[in-house]
Amino acid sequence: MSELKKTSMFGGAAIVLVVLALLTTPRRAEPDAFFDVGQTFFVDQDGSGFTDPNSATTLEVVEFDEDTAAAATFRVTNRNGLWTIPSHHDYPADGEERLANTAAGIIAITKDDFRSENVTDHESFGVIDPLDEGVSTLRGRGRRVTFKGASEQVLADLIIGDPVEGRPGYRFVRVPDQSRVYAARTDIGLSTQFNDWIETNLLGVERDDVKRVELNEYQVDERSGGVRRGGQFTVDWVERDTWTADDLPSGMEVDYVQMNLLVGGLMGLEIVGVRPKPEGLTGNLRQAFEARTVTQADLQTMQSRGFYPTQSGEMLSNEGELLVRTDLGVLYTLRFGEILYGSGNAIAIGDDTSDDEDTGAGENRYVLITAEFDADALPESPQPANRDFENKPEGQWTDADRENKEASDLHSQWERRTEDGRQRAEELSTRFASWYYVVSAGSYNRVHKTRDELLKAIEDEEPAEPPVQ
Repeated sequence: MSELKKTSMFGGAAIVLVVLALLTTPRRAEPDAFFDVGQTFFVDQDGSGFTDPNSATTLEVVEFDEDTAAAATFRVTNRNGLWTIPSHHDYPADGEERLANTAAGIIAITKDDFRSENVTDHESFGVIDPLDEGVSTLRGRGRRVTFKGASEQVLADLIIGDPVEGRPGYRFVRVPDQSRVYAARTDIGLSTQFNDWIETNLLGVERDDVKRVELNEYQVDERSGGVRRGGQFTVDWVERDTWTADDLPSGMEVDYVQMNLLVGGLMGLEIVGVRPKPEGLTGNLRQAFEARTVTQADLQTMQSRGFYPTQSGEMLSNEGELLVRTDLGVLYTLRFGEILYGSGNAIAIGDDTSDDEDTGAGENRYVLITAEFDADALPESPQPANRDFENKPEGQWTDADRENKEASDLHSQWERRTEDGRQRAEELSTRFASWYYVVSAGSYNRVHKTRDELLKAIEDEEPAEPPVQ
């Protein structure tokens, strides 16, 4: 064979090997696939789009529960200037600042890394739309986050999937109706916990506001309808870390530490769920019975939750009552009802079984709360004997004029405080009127106390040091 033929053969073989190598070597993604890496999702290149977090008036989060094979929706919205949680019986929300912060986090998300545009990869990335009924798999469904503005126009819509391995703070994300999947940093502080979106100090009290606490201890026997009375116990504030009570057992005193813990429990009463009251039970019970607006179904619902209205318009509850009076004369009554087992939405909003289960984890408690003004808390100060001082220069006042001026000032102060107390009680009464509250077991245990738990033995004073000889 000639050298020329040998060279031609080797050259041809080399070409074949090169072609085979090109055909069998794994291909990298085409550069065009990365055309939008680094861009934001909802702000356009010209600066238009979703740029103002305060323009968002609705947040909707949909999550998929693999155990129940159902999607659950959490929604917060501003309706006519009032923030509510439609997914939770339209309960009032304290959501404006939190929603704006979450919206700002969504606006800032960028397409940090392109990962795939193959639909078959969506399950492994956890970015299947939780609302997609055309997909049979229960796994791999993400959390869909939607922001809307006025007139319900969609400002942002994103599916947030599984964490990216080896990259803390990153998750796989996808825009619904698009196949492309990205890795993105998602530090948006998103919460769908009911108690993260409501007023945390439900009663609106501060530690120094509480001046009297009264325990009304009794239990209702659900089978016989009888009431086992345990007595009443009233504790009054004296000064910092000092409380007093009448009829204290010999050698006992009020334990100020336990009182401080109880007041702290009132300030941080943890609401984990709500149920709307029937229309006829949102106002005065006595008037409701007289007007015959209370139905048998209403009564059965109340009793199932541990509350027993009487024909006289009073209300009894399974585990007694706690009465709390403030320095403005606002008198709160907390009535403790039935245990409610469960967690999550079964507790937060209720379902077909949550009110009927009598075993399980999570011993929550139904509580009814009312507020009224107690005039006895603010005794009227004496009025001035006359107002002659009003017609004299201060330099011509007699001692009697000065006494009358002081009495007038004190009476005006009493009038202002009384009006403030009445208004505050009315506001709170309106806030509480429409709801059964569900509090956590821990919160219930902090505010539901017996007399013995609030007392302690008087500690002997240390003997004085003997005089030095």
